[in-house]
Amino acid sequence: FSRRHKLYREELNLTSLVAPLPLRPEASWLQFHLGINRDGLYPRSSPAVNRLLRDMQDFTTISADYSQDEKALLGACDCSQIVKPSGVHLKLVLRFQDFGKAMFKPMRQKRDEETPEDFFYFVDFQRHNAEIAAFHLDRILDFRRVPPTVGRLINVTKEILEVTKNEILQSVFFVSPASNVCFFAKCPYMCKTEYAVCGNPHLLEGSLSAFLPSLNLAPRLSIPNPWIRSYSFDGKEEWEVNPLYCNTVREIYPYSNGNRLLNIVDMAIFDFLIGNMDRHHYEMFTKFGDDGFLLHLDNARGFGRHSHDETSILAPLSQCCIIKRTTLLRLQLLAEPEYRLSDVMRESLLQDRLAPVLTEPHLLALDRRLQLILKAVRKCIDTYGEAKVVANDTRQPEAPASDRVKLTT
Repeated sequence: FSRRHKLYREELNLTSLVAPLPLRPEASWLQFHLGINRDGLYPRSSPAVNRLLRDMQDFTTISADYSQDEKALLGACDCSQIVKPSGVHLKLVLRFQDFGKAMFKPMRQKRDEETPEDFFYFVDFQRHNAEIAAFHLDRILDFRRVPPTVGRLINVTKEILEVTKNEILQSVFFVSPASNVCFFAKCPYMCKTEYAVCGNPHLLEGSLSAFLPSLNLAPRLSIPNPWIRSYSFDGKEEWEVNPLYCNTVREIYPYSNGNRLLNIVDMAIFDFLIGNMDRHHYEMFTKFGDDGFLLHLDNARGFGRHSHDETSILAPLSQCCIIKRTTLLRLQLLAEPEYRLSDVMRESLLQDRLAPVLTEPHLLALDRRLQLILKAVRKCIDTYGEAKVVANDTRQPEAPASDRVKLTT
């Protein structure tokens, strides 16, 4: 199948791209990158982000390739990120006009399917609709730390197979017995046709997440999460057995001063709402210093089980008993009947072309989890007092240089 398509492409001279166009200053991708500031990835009500979302839904794909993770598995690049080789976690980089680039994650699990309760979090599926919903929730919470993400129906033949130059990617395409066009990941194990994703016969649902500026232009640090989980079938991390673990974290800069620990709590609240247990690292732009915001990337393991609330995700909040005032006020607002979080999410997600993105039980789970967060905050306030728990996050004190301890990156 792939060999026939390769000959077809060569006959039509589709293997060579047209001459590159000059970069347009008004391109939505560029405007999104220029709008990144120390408060978030984009300003509130950013017109550039709305244009970017539309462009990712409408622009024609001009090339497709494996992501850096997949290339690292094949030994094709030197990547420092943690990579867990698995054929069920396939993602591709799609390029568009105006130098646009997005990460494509195909549909692996239907919306009404829950993650089996016997699954460990580190072998869970990656869900395209979780990436879409995470972006909308992040925007509603006013964090603005998730890259713009949309849902889209991709023609896997025309928009991946016929535009990719990667012969390995071409080689994993095949036609199923049901006459659907399918492809699978190429990696050391679990990469078989049983784990393929298939069009119907060519169209496949997926999420598209806008790329951030290149590391050459906007360097980022990848930092281990202090509340990282154990990635083995047995054993526990210190925070799971020591309720005073936060005292240890507070002794190390930058968690001893500034906003870093408060940002970790924000991230924990976000992850608890979506049910994401897989936050082993977080990233930051080096440009904004130690008090810059944390990027909430790779949210595809969220929204797996609406029937279960994993309260251990809230450990940074419950153990440290601190929260930003702005975060608390937003959560309290979204708990009010007229601004109920599930209602706001439902309305926001209707903007996406793959709506409904979440099933009703997942939306209602957001309200239930929000109440659990507020309950944890009230318990902290009853124990330590509001002055110690609720932090005025408008101030950003700088720590003395003598307090600094280098982080492992």
